[in-house]
Amino acid sequence: MKSLRILFQYLKPYKWLALKNILYNVLSAFFALFTFTLVIPFLQILFNRVEPAPDPGAFSFSAEWIKNYTSWLFSGSIAQYGATRTLIFVLIIFAFTSFMKNLLVFLANNCMAGIRSGTVRDVRKKLYAKVLRLPLSFFSEARKGDIMTRMSNDVQEIEISVVSSLSFMFRDPFTVLIFIAYLIINSPQLTLFAFLLLPVSAWLVARISRSLKSSSFKGQQNLGRLLSVLEETLSGLRIIKGFNAEHKMSEQFGEANERYTKIFRRVVRKAYLAHPVSEFLSTLVLLVLVYYGGSLALKGTGNMSPDRLIAFVVVFSQIIHPAKAISQAWFNIQKGMASIDRINQVLEAEETITEKPDAIRLTGFRESIEFRNVWFAYNSEPVLKDINLTIKKGQTVAIVGRSGGGKSTLADLIPRFIDPDRGAVLIDGIDLRDVAIKDLRHLMGIVSQQAILFNDTFSKNISFGVDSADSEGVIRAAEIANAHSFVISTEEGYESMVGEGGNKLSGGQRQRISIARAVMANPPVLILDEATSALDTESERLVQDAMERLMENRTSVIIAHRLSTVQHADLIVVIEDGQIVEAGKHDDLVTIGNGIYRKLYEMQSF
Repeated sequence: MKSLRILFQYLKPYKWLALKNILYNVLSAFFALFTFTLVIPFLQILFNRVEPAPDPGAFSFSAEWIKNYTSWLFSGSIAQYGATRTLIFVLIIFAFTSFMKNLLVFLANNCMAGIRSGTVRDVRKKLYAKVLRLPLSFFSEARKGDIMTRMSNDVQEIEISVVSSLSFMFRDPFTVLIFIAYLIINSPQLTLFAFLLLPVSAWLVARISRSLKSSSFKGQQNLGRLLSVLEETLSGLRIIKGFNAEHKMSEQFGEANERYTKIFRRVVRKAYLAHPVSEFLSTLVLLVLVYYGGSLALKGTGNMSPDRLIAFVVVFSQIIHPAKAISQAWFNIQKGMASIDRINQVLEAEETITEKPDAIRLTGFRESIEFRNVWFAYNSEPVLKDINLTIKKGQTVAIVGRSGGGKSTLADLIPRFIDPDRGAVLIDGIDLRDVAIKDLRHLMGIVSQQAILFNDTFSKNISFGVDSADSEGVIRAAEIANAHSFVISTEEGYESMVGEGGNKLSGGQRQRISIARAVMANPPVLILDEATSALDTESERLVQDAMERLMENRTSVIIAHRLSTVQHADLIVVIEDGQIVEAGKHDDLVTIGNGIYRKLYEMQSF
């Protein structure tokens, strides 16, 4: 039921389209019923069973008046124009009602097209917006392939299995109700007998549909794992080939593929089972109904005549198809509910980094960034322990230490990618949790160890952090970052594509474009996270030179393994096991006898 409530929340913006769809479906059901009830006068005329009927008098909204009026109309038409012309008249009415029924079906489906396309668009948009809001910690645990599966396959499954089935749920119940009303009026006894037989069919189909939802959920989970293996293969193809691990990855993919195939086969088998089961049961119901109705007609009981029995069977047979469509639609909705649940897991994921309604707006950086008694833990394991640090405006502060000591975690607190578990990080004396997130991050420029570029042009990548940029500004930023010379050497210059993830560029070139992006944004605070650690000596020199230009007149936080790059920092902070164990300038730290910084420096110097 919760999944259904979520589904109807998605449909809420399209309620007027849904109401129009229902109206058109109701009208088409009336025209469909009128079309099939014309079988009675057709058979009566054909078998010469039309008897003279008196004028029914003034109009009254009742089945008896309609029946008497129809008998009077056709008996009068036969008496005046003959049976053949009256038969043609019946066929013309039949064609007109059939045209109106199908026109209304088209109009109803046209409304449903807007609902289907709009709902899928809204779900994707909502899911993507949620992905952008979720904290980075969420993606350290979630598989990228699984997120991609939810965004693509699960959303598509909602459109195919759920939203498309709603067209049947909006249309066929009204058809069934209107046809049932006619059957009850025509023969209450035969109608009651018919509907005593149907619950068995409905019960069997319901049992199949309940088991399908859990199988479908497992199938989508395994598809997510399969795509995760594929994504890891594409990302690490160089390593896979370098270590001759093709066979190992092939086995891993094969296992994931086989698990998904088995579950998918089970889902499809259950889906295929629903139709023949309902088809066979409905045929049995129809045969028993013909036998029972035929016995009533032969005995002349229950106000049943052969032509009325044929009309009854024709209308009842038309109920079977929409009734099966309803059961199939419900079956598909149950299958799609697994996808709704999976999407909802992302949409309901906790957003730990939130902004207060009365968040303080920042217009600039004036004094300092302060860490005050900061603690932070991953999965209850402390990473930062009682950190106290002040970074003054204009300072260059280097954070060094062994891998896993908490350096990057400390830097992630500044742009509020994560929040401390205890203590506070303050900017100009204001807790970061009290300020507007967009204003805070507008003050930050980030250059990471792994240069992240987008599959776009040099110009678009450099100007990524600003709303509008002129070509002169882009070129100036590239020149400061030592990137201009290699950019203009490409075929289309600044309009050349960098490839997916910048794969057309070397590591040093990617890093210099990242620095140019930071220059273009012109932030007062820089966070440089191992920006030169993966580069060769020549590239490092170029990048280091670009970084020095970038850091001029800015507050900089540098995370570094290579101590040669931070010797001129105003303050060097040594992190060991989540704690600040040493702090000072390079010359002071190398004089400490058994100091950690001195040991690191001596190892690197050696």
